[in-house]
Amino acid sequence: MNTLTFLTIVADQREELLSNNYSALCPRPEESQLDLMSNRAQVVIGVRRCGKSTLCEMFLKRKGIDFAYVNFDDERMNDIKASDLDHLLEALYMTYGEFKYLFLDEIQNVEGWPLFVNRLLRQKMHLFITGSNSKLLSKELSTHLTGRNNKVELYPFSYSEYCVMKKVDTTSLSTKAKGARKSTLHEYLLQGGFPELFNESNRRGYINGLLDAIIKNDIATRFKVRNVEALRRIAAYLADNYCQEFVAKTVGELFEVSNHTAENYYSYLKEAFLLVGVNQFSYKSKDRVRNEKVYVVDTAFVTEREDNFSLENLGWKLENIICIELMRRYKPLFCDVFYYKEASSQVDFVIAKDGNVLELIQVSYDISAEKTRNREIRGLKNASKALKCDNLTLVTFEEQGTIEEDGCTINIVPATEWLLKK
Repeated sequence: MNTLTFLTIVADQREELLSNNYSALCPRPEESQLDLMSNRAQVVIGVRRCGKSTLCEMFLKRKGIDFAYVNFDDERMNDIKASDLDHLLEALYMTYGEFKYLFLDEIQNVEGWPLFVNRLLRQKMHLFITGSNSKLLSKELSTHLTGRNNKVELYPFSYSEYCVMKKVDTTSLSTKAKGARKSTLHEYLLQGGFPELFNESNRRGYINGLLDAIIKNDIATRFKVRNVEALRRIAAYLADNYCQEFVAKTVGELFEVSNHTAENYYSYLKEAFLLVGVNQFSYKSKDRVRNEKVYVVDTAFVTEREDNFSLENLGWKLENIICIELMRRYKPLFCDVFYYKEASSQVDFVIAKDGNVLELIQVSYDISAEKTRNREIRGLKNASKALKCDNLTLVTFEEQGTIEEDGCTINIVPATEWLLKK
């Protein structure tokens, strides 16, 4: 590709950028993780359409920064090579003039991009980069940009952000406000938090198109998957069976692929941020690596997907959004999120840092049934003794209170309150 070809693409993308109006969108907490003055590349990664580009654009515009922009997720750039990037840079200078800030959107589509980025960093360029594949980015970053990148993970809207977009009062203690928050949470459990769905009438069409793009573009093409139909069916099966442990043998037998292929496909789905894996807590590394529970990055992939069979399980949906919220909150603090399981009980989430357990969190939509209540409490008490942790939380849809049993104090917190906690 030559400079003249890039000139047209860059000019078109600049017009689109200038026409964007983000006044109706809410600021996102991840902006605080971006560093405007850093000499490191600011790398924002996450599932397609979760708002990575918008986050960077809003951040730079709010700071009053003049920046150049190129989006590599453009069909006209399908054949771009590393050797073309200098021509692209020329086109950017011809379009934008002198600039010190450059925003490279979906950079992982270009083979050999880290060397180009490294050169720009050596020239003191301030770079903002987005990407939709964790392994490609992480591998390249660790190989070529060690110590020269600041990685920020972004997810679809949280419940708190969903409330802002819906103009729901999150602070009033009135009965009306509390009821509105519960109603909004129920809606969020079903609809998820993809930003573009707020203005999309055909939600199912949007999610199916997004899933298709992830399967084809982010996985099949990049990893040269030959049996795309098996990959698609496995993705649907795991999305239907979220909040459950992944067993390669079961998946392999069900879809007539080898255990190795099942494991590979599962890893690809995680690398494209469609699925999130949570390891079992254990002081033995082999147990942590071997056992993993599956979550979806957003519940829209459950409720709005074609041929789904998991519409009714609100308990799983609540557990799933708590899981993703824990990732948002604790990954930037360098904490790990696990689950705990023993012979007679389990706990949904264990928060740990440097091998020390900080908190145990159990999630149950409804604990009004005595059997359910006893099961959830027993899991927390057993894990508390085994892991020597007395910070115990039980998140439910609406119940609130404190339980004192066998020397353990368990705080029962309504999900709306827990999710809105700063």
